[in-house]
Amino acid sequence: MRPGMIPRVLGLAAALAGLTTAAFMAPATAAKAPVAKAAVSKPAAVAPAPASFTHPGVNLNTKQLDFVRSKVQANAAPWKAAYDQMIGSSYASLSRTAKPRATVECGSYSNPNNGCTDEREDAIAAYTDALAWYITRDDRYAQKSIQLMDAWSGTIKDHTNSNAPLQTGWAGASWPKAAEIIKHVYGNWPNSGRFDTMLRNVYLPKLINGSNSNGNWELTMVEAATSISVYLDDKTSYDKAISLYLTRVPAYVYLASDGDLPKTVPSQNLNTRDKIVGYWQGQGTFGSSMTGLTQETCRDFVHTGYGISSISHVLETSRIQGQDLYPQVGERLRQALGFQSKFQVGASGVPSNLCGGKLTLGLGPITEVGFNNLNTLHGVAMSNTQTLTEQQRPSGTNNLFVAWETLTNAQNPN
Repeated sequence: MRPGMIPRVLGLAAALAGLTTAAFMAPATAAKAPVAKAAVSKPAAVAPAPASFTHPGVNLNTKQLDFVRSKVQANAAPWKAAYDQMIGSSYASLSRTAKPRATVECGSYSNPNNGCTDEREDAIAAYTDALAWYITRDDRYAQKSIQLMDAWSGTIKDHTNSNAPLQTGWAGASWPKAAEIIKHVYGNWPNSGRFDTMLRNVYLPKLINGSNSNGNWELTMVEAATSISVYLDDKTSYDKAISLYLTRVPAYVYLASDGDLPKTVPSQNLNTRDKIVGYWQGQGTFGSSMTGLTQETCRDFVHTGYGISSISHVLETSRIQGQDLYPQVGERLRQALGFQSKFQVGASGVPSNLCGGKLTLGLGPITEVGFNNLNTLHGVAMSNTQTLTEQQRPSGTNNLFVAWETLTNAQNPN
């Protein structure tokens, strides 16, 4: 496999995330019930954006980065193995050549795929190089990260076709992670202003109003919008992104306290039981035994993982920015991680009233950030999530928007 390519199965999984909700709706298994009024998810009151943003401050701050650097230098586990995995990947190659396009066109099933994979992977590579520079202080990595970001900021004008919002979210989640380290720590980046303009004009407008598609779409878009807003010091966009987040998360993860039906996003008009069951992939049984179920659990765990990952990332970035969303989101994240993990590690059989008794596993390398936030920082015991997280170490990348999170977040107390 040459550098920059990903296994076809991952490419297919990525493409499937871009399909419309209707394409994946399973037949409702529950008996048709009388029309019921759905509970609407409304964002809880939360403090506005900070007076000034912390930089670097997208998923990682300076103390976290220093912690990682010290662990790698000490050859400590699991960080050294995670670093070796990252530095040995094609994403860290100093011979990488950027492949920018003026228009990135992404359709369903990645057909067409005109620059989609190239953009996502160049963005992950820029972040990989930024991390490599921070840990090694080898200027070649910083310069390679800058080279990749400059190539795209001098070229891209638009994302088009049906998967454009999701593609913008995936790439837009990685670019600011790289840029935060380079701009605010490395510092020698003459074209940083052009990169800022790219994020402001090409990415943010496609993200900031959200989406009525499957939950992982909007959560990824919200993650990217939040991260870009932090990088750009854009308080208005940050507040809007957090408001979308606090509406979507309760509509993505079910708690028994929600009642007989999950919460819904108001703009989707899922105002009857039949509509909600269809949107939840045919799952008609809720209640205490389904606490932690997500809107896409019955679709597959790959896409469920995308949604959980973005929930974790926004929670972490907002924490770094001094905004505590744990009271609104912490329990849903804990339950979502635990519910999926217990099936992923085989700690529980699949009951017949869950997804017709059959699950498609494959949660992906997405548990480290949420587990660290809840377990290390808040002291929450999460046995199944811990088992899965430790089994997957060192977690690598999903080649979309998640990368090297054992390295950056495992047992990170800062």
